[in-house]
Amino acid sequence: MTAPHAAAGDPYPAYPVGLRLAGRRVVVIGGGQVAQRRLPALIATGADIVLVSPSATPSVEAMAEAGEIRWERRPYAEGDLAEAWYALIASTDTAANAAASAEAERTRTWCVRSDDAEAATAWTPATGRSEGVTVAVLTSGGPDPRRTAAVRDAIVEGLRDGTLVAPHHRTRTAGVALVGGGPGDPDLITVRGRRLLAEADVVIADRLGPRDLLDELPPHVEVIDAAKIPYGRFMAQEAINNALIEHAKAGKAVVRLKGGDPFVFGRGMEEAQALAEAGIPCTVVPGISSSISVPGAAGIPVTHRGVAHEFTVISGHVAPEDPRSLVDWKAVAGLRGTLVLLMAVERIGAIAEALTTYGRSPETPVAIIQEGTMATQRRVDATLATVARTARAEDVRPPAVIVIGEVVTVNPPEAGPANPPEPGPDQPAPNEQ
Repeated sequence: MTAPHAAAGDPYPAYPVGLRLAGRRVVVIGGGQVAQRRLPALIATGADIVLVSPSATPSVEAMAEAGEIRWERRPYAEGDLAEAWYALIASTDTAANAAASAEAERTRTWCVRSDDAEAATAWTPATGRSEGVTVAVLTSGGPDPRRTAAVRDAIVEGLRDGTLVAPHHRTRTAGVALVGGGPGDPDLITVRGRRLLAEADVVIADRLGPRDLLDELPPHVEVIDAAKIPYGRFMAQEAINNALIEHAKAGKAVVRLKGGDPFVFGRGMEEAQALAEAGIPCTVVPGISSSISVPGAAGIPVTHRGVAHEFTVISGHVAPEDPRSLVDWKAVAGLRGTLVLLMAVERIGAIAEALTTYGRSPETPVAIIQEGTMATQRRVDATLATVARTARAEDVRPPAVIVIGEVVTVNPPEAGPANPPEPGPDQPAPNEQ
């Protein structure tokens, strides 16, 4: 039995297939917005693309100027689909679209029509890509663009953030991913970081990593608290390096989950160097550093026009007078921009004293943000002159980020919540200056 040609209410579902168009002739009729959306994916296939249209959008014109497509600046004419394997008909000329569609039917060229899906012989699925996987969604009973796009988005997002896990069945290369987990809120890990976490066999996690994500891991994943690795005769970092190497050499996919960014006071390079020396492949996944994200979550911009044109991030894990300190505190005190201190709660008194001794005003505003981006986030304000006793009185504890500079007063606490809600659909998100 031969199925009738597609018509309204056609009970026959479309047959999904992946077209391999590299080097094959594809004809696009019309150079408007539809072509602008569809052409990049066609170009990516390596197809030999001919655009037939008297005019085109600036973006489509740029594709032609770059040599990605050939543009014939004229209306459609009979015979344009000769030897074409695939056609996209998307002009504003209804009569030309109908004529081109009729030619496609005669020449048995699969044809998509933007103005009349029922008259087409092919439909364009809603597509998305994630790590080598192409997701293409069609709805039964005819195109339903909103639903197909919603289904596509749900699948792609799940693959990207690891909530939809599709195990790899090809042999994986053993190795380690150094993943920056962000400042603490599990939603602030990168998409790639979350996906690698979902695919891991072993996760070695820091105390400051996004711990809530560990509960989402499948039961077979071995989770190791880096703080509890037996150190024995090794230094703590050396023991962690050895654990990474041991599990990777056993053929496991290992994720080293770190707080913030692996290379911002995270000793990530030490781990990468140890892995390189052992011949273990290493992937570095950057994370959102707490040095900028935590102040931002508390309503403090680290830079602001007319206030601060620079910001400096400093580790406060050793005091200024400590011979191990690599910070030139005299030079730092002379800077006019923002200072962001990490790991400095216990030594903020000594740091404030050094800054004022070297010339920074005692009235310089200071904000301490404890457990930034988390539900328990709180902000404590002071000045360089008062920050030590204020931190003691308020019982401030690590982890906390300390911001020093006039930017602290750009958005005073009374002007709004310290942790403002996320923008809604009608509310634009803030942009970097």
